[in-house]
Amino acid sequence: MLNQPNQERELIQQFIETIRMLPGVHAKLGKRPVHAAGGPQYDANVDLRVAGKSFVLLVEAKKDVYPRDARQVLWQFKEYAKRQNAVLLLVAESISPGAKDMLRAERIGYYDSGGSMYLPAHGVYLYIDKPLPKPMARLVRSLFSGRRAQVLHCLLIRHADWLGVKELAEQALVSPATASQVLMELERFDWLVSRGQGPNKQRHLREPSALLDAWAKQLAVIPPAPWRRYFVPSVKANELLDRIANVFAGNGLEYAVTHEAAAQLYAPFLSSVAQVRCRILRGPAAEAGVVALGARPVNEGANLAIIEAKSLGELLFRERVAGAHLASPIQVYLDLLRSEGRAKEMANHLRKEKIGF
Repeated sequence: MLNQPNQERELIQQFIETIRMLPGVHAKLGKRPVHAAGGPQYDANVDLRVAGKSFVLLVEAKKDVYPRDARQVLWQFKEYAKRQNAVLLLVAESISPGAKDMLRAERIGYYDSGGSMYLPAHGVYLYIDKPLPKPMARLVRSLFSGRRAQVLHCLLIRHADWLGVKELAEQALVSPATASQVLMELERFDWLVSRGQGPNKQRHLREPSALLDAWAKQLAVIPPAPWRRYFVPSVKANELLDRIANVFAGNGLEYAVTHEAAAQLYAPFLSSVAQVRCRILRGPAAEAGVVALGARPVNEGANLAIIEAKSLGELLFRERVAGAHLASPIQVYLDLLRSEGRAKEMANHLRKEKIGF
């Protein structure tokens, strides 16, 4: 339950006020809490009347609910359901998308402080889907950005393996503290399984598809990295890849080709690619590499786009294909989802043919 009884009451009252605003709905807080025979006490009971039908809602209040918490709530509600003929409802300050999916699958009602609501009952169905409350939205957004995203990237690349914190941190180029924090968050989402204890504890990503789906969804609220447009004269896109590989290597420039040009090498889909986009590690070598290519800045008609990387962490898990460094298939997939034209079709093709989950 919530830490403070006042918070419970405020959240339950907020639910009642919200549902009263719906047409044809009347709701009031019951006078006495409901007790399950031989079991724990509910946090509240609500008398509800919708379109002439009357119900009693048995309400359980929580703070933040993730899939792991939802699983516990489902077990608890099943025990309640054996003893009470009523509609069960979970209210919480925030409920993760995965937890909402689980509750809907079991036809358990829920309400969060952002105004999202699901209420299934005999002859009545209420469903309101709103953005996550700001605290959880910030938490989820931070998980898919910066150094934390490097940990997710590593877990997706090595989704078949068991990894300890130290090994994960080394491969993701982050501190052990950052790796540990990310793992704890992912356990709350129920995407990991663990084995061992203490320093020998290892985790395995059992839901790589769910993690990648969640990351893709977050792209809508994470600003994309800006890129600079260039034109390299007298060269076609496929020839430009070879030229980039040779020139950048000669200048000691760290880079990774992404978007359509990389996807086409991983899993051919288009008949031709008109532009090469790549990330390059910013610094003196980056400017020298662009000059050595003979590239000139343009506003239109670019055949080269440069995305500036602030650290090597943004170039993690690149692969060498046809002589060029390509961003990892995971990174290329995420980049394509933000691109234009047929890029999203290409992303789906890459995920099916190369990523595999």
